[in-house]
This record gives sequence, C-alpha cells and structure tokens, in this order.
Amino acid sequence: MYLLAGEGVVVRVSPFSQRQRLSTAVALTRWLVANGFPATDPIDVPQPVAHESYVVTFWRHYPQPANRVPPTGQLGSLLHTLHSLPSPPVALPGYQPLASFTIAVESSTYLSPDQVSWLMERGQELLHAYGELDFPLGHGHIHGDAYPGNTLWDGQAVRLGDWDEAAVGPREIDLANTFQGVRFGRTSEDLDAFSARYGYDIRRWPSLPVLCGIRDLHTLGSFIRRADRGETVAAEQLSYRIETLRSTDTQARWGAA
Repeated sequence: MYLLAGEGVVVRVSPFSQRQRLSTAVALTRWLVANGFPATDPIDVPQPVAHESYVVTFWRHYPQPANRVPPTGQLGSLLHTLHSLPSPPVALPGYQPLASFTIAVESSTYLSPDQVSWLMERGQELLHAYGELDFPLGHGHIHGDAYPGNTLWDGQAVRLGDWDEAAVGPREIDLANTFQGVRFGRTSEDLDAFSARYGYDIRRWPSLPVLCGIRDLHTLGSFIRRADRGETVAAEQLSYRIETLRSTDTQARWGAA
C-alpha cells in the first residue's frame, strides 16, 4: 500500500489472483457511495489495473487524527444501514467461511505437522457446526470483514472500508467479528453501544460462539503468511494464538504484530 500524499490517493497493490475480488469491491463501493452510503471511495479512474503479476486499485485517502479511533457504536450504525439497503446490482460471491484460512494452513511452510493437523480438524468442526445453524437475521449482502478496525474518520463522519471480502451470506457474520474482539480488549460498553446502534444484540443468539470461533481461525491467516515469510514477531504471536486456542482459553488477550 502506498500513499500519494500530494494527490490524496491510496494505491493498493495486490496479487493478480485477487483481480476479480477487487473488481467487485470497486464496483460495489461505487454503487454504495452513489446511494449515499459512507463507504471508502474509489478514485474515478478505470480500475483495477493489471501489471505483470499484480493488480492495482486507487482509493481516496482519509487522513486520520492521532490517538482517536471511531467509536465501536458507529460500526453498528453503518452495518444497520448497509443491511437495510436493497440488493446491489453487483454480482457478489457466496460467503465461504474459512476458505482463505484453509489455503493458508495447507500451504504453510512454517506450521508444524501437528499444528496443521489440529487447525484443520478445528476448522472442520466449526464448519460442521456452521452448517447446522439457523440465522435469525437472514441472508443478504454483507461486508464480510466488518470490525471497528475497518472504520475511518472522514472529518466528523465515519466511513467503512476494506470491501475485499464482500459477499452474500448471513448478516450475523458482520456482527460476530466485533464480539470476537474481546480478545483484543473490546469492552462490554463497546459491545453494548454496537448492539444498540445496530438494533439487535447478537449475544442473545446461542450460536454466537460458533461464529467467534470461525473468526478466531480467520484472523490467523495473515499471521501464517507472515510467519512463512520469516517475520519473527508475527510467528511468535501466531504460536501464542494457537496455544490459547488449543487450551480453549477464551479469555486470553491477543496482540497485534
């Protein structure tokens, strides 16, 4: 990712394999912005642009104030609005839980055979449980990776960014990620505010732990890829997360790396 400060543009460089996903993200966010939803705004140029083994997209830059992140409740409001919109005229893929995680685990050069075996088994357990769920909020277009870290200030307003995982799926997916964030220090006050602004408290739904478990594994994907590249700090955090998952320590605090 690169910032063209003079132009107010963020340039994202991704593997060519992500071309279709990024084309969808650009088309979707253009439609959302045109319909008044505060998504991060793609620059009005033909994109994505393919170059050799990469694909490039261009986005408006939103300078962020120091030490002031959008409140968690703002995400609840954004998701309530998003889920209330009519279906977009963009072909979205069906939500596939743990698809990228499974690829990362199976192709990893860092994970031990024992870790691979446990992670794959745990993933299958969660996928089986997911297949048995009933979703009271129904299915529709979802962000797919909605959590407070993907919100950005735009002056005094808040925008929702990072649309690469947009899909059609259960709306509960967009809510559960915020609740899995207790592993990173999210407070009950944050969760209360999020629920109030969305208009539904997913904590009343007994199947929330299944989605939080799926999110736990999903968050390992980037750490696996970074550990494969030899990043020591990411490898240490990855090992710690796997240890806490294997010991079923739901209170363990996870860190960023």
